[in-house]
Formats: sequence, C-alpha cells, structure tokens
Amino acid sequence: MEEKKKHKILLAEDDSNLGALLCEFLQGRGYAAVLTHDGEEAYNAFKAEKYDLCIFDVMMPKKDGFTLAKEVRMINVDVPIVFLTARNMKEDVLQGFKIGADDYLTKPFSMEELIMRIEAILRRTGGEVPVLDVYKLGKYTFDTQKQQLVFADNGEVIKLTTKESELLKLLCTNANKVLERNVALKTIWVDDNYFNARSMDVYITKLRKHLKDDPSVEILNVHGKGYKLVI
Repeated sequence: MEEKKKHKILLAEDDSNLGALLCEFLQGRGYAAVLTHDGEEAYNAFKAEKYDLCIFDVMMPKKDGFTLAKEVRMINVDVPIVFLTARNMKEDVLQGFKIGADDYLTKPFSMEELIMRIEAILRRTGGEVPVLDVYKLGKYTFDTQKQQLVFADNGEVIKLTTKESELLKLLCTNANKVLERNVALKTIWVDDNYFNARSMDVYITKLRKHLKDDPSVEILNVHGKGYKLVI
C-alpha cells in the first residue's frame, strides 16, 4: 500500500459522534485530520498550525462556520474550505460560496462522496492526493480504481460493482480491526436503517464468495459490532 505525503485537514464539527466518525474515516484514507468541536477551537487551531484543507460545519456554538471561514480567509486567502450543513436553503449555499467556499455538502452525505470532493479540490489546487489504490489481500490484488480483484494463481480478474468496491476498500482501510456496522452503513449507504443493513449483509456475502479461493483471507462477523477483514 503506497502512501504519499499526508495532507493536514482541519475538521470543525460540533456533533461529537459525527466528528469522531469523520476524523477516523479521513485518517483511514491517508489524511492527517484534526478534529475541533466549535468555531472558536477551530480558529485557534488554524492560527497555530498550517492546514491544507478545512471542513467546517455551518451551525456550531461560539462561532458559526461562515464566521469562522471569514476569519480563516483573513489569515490564509487560499486554503480550500468545504462546508457541511443540515440546512439546504439556497441562500445558505450562496452565502457559503460568496465567502469563498470550495464545496458544500448537505447532511446526510456519503463519506465516499466527501473523499471524492476533497480529492478533486486538492487536484485543482495543485495538492497531491494520498495514493491508496492497490491492496494486497493474500493471493488477491485489489485495484480500487479499476474496481477489480486479480487472483495470483491463475490471473483471474473479478470485476466488482461500485458498492462492492467501496465496501471492500473500507474493510481494507480497517484491515485486521473491527469495522463497525454503523460506520460502514453511514459511510457508504449514508443511513444505517434496517433495509440498508440487510443490503450490506448481501454485499458482505458477495465479497466472501469473491475471496473464497484464498482461505487465509476472511471477512469475519464480530457479534454485536460489525465485520473484520483478516489478511
């Protein structure tokens, strides 16, 4: 697994559960993410260190995301800013872009979509994007860009669907650790409702079938918690 320089991301999110989930996910995808819990804490963190990109929730205590972005822009006019909000009013979106937002995501959102937006911004601004595209899974090679598994013994190529590829990539970034069900559901399916949970179980079964020719690679059920990819 190849990884380039880690870009530093300042995350300001007052929802502690969502903030922790986002921070862990960003770190798992090769970014050096720093979590702050309100606008004032985020502003002090930005003054203290250099960041490559900022992700700000709009509705925060002490200092809202729009005010925070204006003050950050006074320190660094070029740093990319992505707004997260539960509000979907046209006026809010326009205000965000007027302040100088590079992108705007309305909750609930897929974390995979957030990653794609971040990567697009970093490419546009000349930053390098973490390269975490190819994983070795026993006798399998998983290429996330081509969405395929290649079995070393016979060269067989297994084409994955987008959902299969996203789920396997999430398992790979948490290899040999428990991937909690609600984390996987909110990351890929956005909502952790019953129907999405059943859908994910189906995809787990499909992935196990794809990986069946190498007994050293397993996706285990961890009762009451989630799944663990053992490699």
